[in-house]
Amino acid sequence: MQTGVVKFFNESKGYGFIVEDDSNRDIFVHITGLNGATIREKDRVQFEVVEGKKGLNAVKVKKLDADY
Repeated sequence: MQTGVVKFFNESKGYGFIVEDDSNRDIFVHITGLNGATIREKDRVQFEVVEGKKGLNAVKVKKLDADY
């Protein structure tokens, strides 16, 4: 599992980006990859990365506790 910080997430459009801790790259996240979680900008998250149609996608996204 990777970790990172939510850079941007538009709830009405259902997508955003997470900055991965290890590589500092932007990973696309779609609302379908959240497993019912709610995320906002600056939230720390844990996720898996899969290859999507247009690049890397974050899936199985979970919000981490602030103490992480």
